[in-house]
Amino acid sequence: MEALERLVAQITAWFQWLVGGVEGRASYDITRWLFLRALGVIYLIAFLSLWVQIRGLIGSQGILPAAEYLQALKGYLGPERYRLVPTVFWLGASDGALHVVCAIGVVCALLVIANIAPVPGLVVLWALYLSLSAVGRDFLAFQWDVLLLETGFLAIFLAGRGPPSPIVLWLVWWLLFRLTFQSGLVKLTWDDPTWHDLTALDYHFYTQPLPTWTAWYAQQLPALLKKAALIVMYAIEVGAPLLIFGTRDMRLVACAGTVLLQVLIMLTGNYNFFNLLTIALAATLVDDGGWARVLPARFTQGFVLSEGTAGTAMGAVRGVLVAVLLVLSCIKFWDNLSPRTSVPGALAHLANWTDPFRSVNSYGLFRVMTISRHEIVIEGSDDGETWRPYEFKYKPGDPARRPGFVEPHQPRLDWQMWFAALERMSTTPWFEPLAARLLEGSPAVLDLFATNPFPAAPPRFLRAALYDYRFTTPAERRASGDWWARTLIGAYAPVMSLPH
Repeated sequence: MEALERLVAQITAWFQWLVGGVEGRASYDITRWLFLRALGVIYLIAFLSLWVQIRGLIGSQGILPAAEYLQALKGYLGPERYRLVPTVFWLGASDGALHVVCAIGVVCALLVIANIAPVPGLVVLWALYLSLSAVGRDFLAFQWDVLLLETGFLAIFLAGRGPPSPIVLWLVWWLLFRLTFQSGLVKLTWDDPTWHDLTALDYHFYTQPLPTWTAWYAQQLPALLKKAALIVMYAIEVGAPLLIFGTRDMRLVACAGTVLLQVLIMLTGNYNFFNLLTIALAATLVDDGGWARVLPARFTQGFVLSEGTAGTAMGAVRGVLVAVLLVLSCIKFWDNLSPRTSVPGALAHLANWTDPFRSVNSYGLFRVMTISRHEIVIEGSDDGETWRPYEFKYKPGDPARRPGFVEPHQPRLDWQMWFAALERMSTTPWFEPLAARLLEGSPAVLDLFATNPFPAAPPRFLRAALYDYRFTTPAERRASGDWWARTLIGAYAPVMSLPH
């Protein structure tokens, strides 16, 4: 036991030196308090946003019913299904169960925000969001979903008794480094000419999944200014992460740069809670002394510093945790940097075994810039001649409708429609079920749309057309009032109807 205690003390002291906490030079009690409250808010947003859509997405009358999915898995996965698809919904995936899980998630998020039993609350939040992600399939397969799970898992070990663990704090910084650095690096290393010749922003503002009305104005900026903005983005995404493991002042610069970039992204695009989560991670780079300079004195002076210790057992758990997570995250990091190479078999097996828990991940957003915007317009008809469109709540449809701000809410069907337009219907497994639900008149799915063009009874026929969309020019907008100009490309899906 004494040997274990000495080993834990040595590892802790080393990481304390890494985060600048030697001899009391830096403490992170206020940092942890703010980070956990922010994470509670983000969890609250995530659960509430999903709750209002969940019946239409994965409910019994939804697009990809969770209960049917789990029932199908039972037939061929056997006992291994509990690891491959880790979810509490093995106990039952009824509509009521989906609502209960979302409700518990909201309650636990509020408890974490109120600093009531934060460790149990964070454990439940992680487990429930993992459960939803496991059965949500395409609709919960975004990078911010796995980022929330990885952040939430680390937060469990950052909370609790005693001062913030320097080991876990360092892992949070390592996560932020991988997220930001990889996002910049993939743009440089993938063979996309728009990132290389600095023309990506000529397309980004109108081709991103859910633009805002401010993106229309950003699109009109001079090309030279957009190139300069791209250079600044590279400096922040590739350069700022390298400062994370430097001196205290370097970390503050990295924090400021990361926050600035995320705020700029929020001003012209709807990326739900992703920007807020990245900002929360960046905020952990600021120690208590830094917060004391920007927060009200009555808060920082009255803040009670952590007392006690986490104990040898928890220290040992954290030591094992950091070793495993560091190995797994390095594997993910290497795979992203050098996808054509392979890691040793034992390490690859460990990574594959833990992958279903979505708590150590690879990142890298927008590695390929989309240079044209295709939109799917779904239409219904009673007679096969007169067609009426289904208008979505947030994605572009009617050219005259102004793009809006929807963050931090994520309309998951609207987002997936953007991806579907980049592919063929045959490679979009949820599109035919969506069409079937519309032909059935499923109220849960219709709630995901802005309007129901067939309020009396569902249509007999359904089809989908593919359009090319672009922002109008200032002259076009003055003449027509439209925010979008669109050109018909052709059919995305043929005429469909339910069998009689």
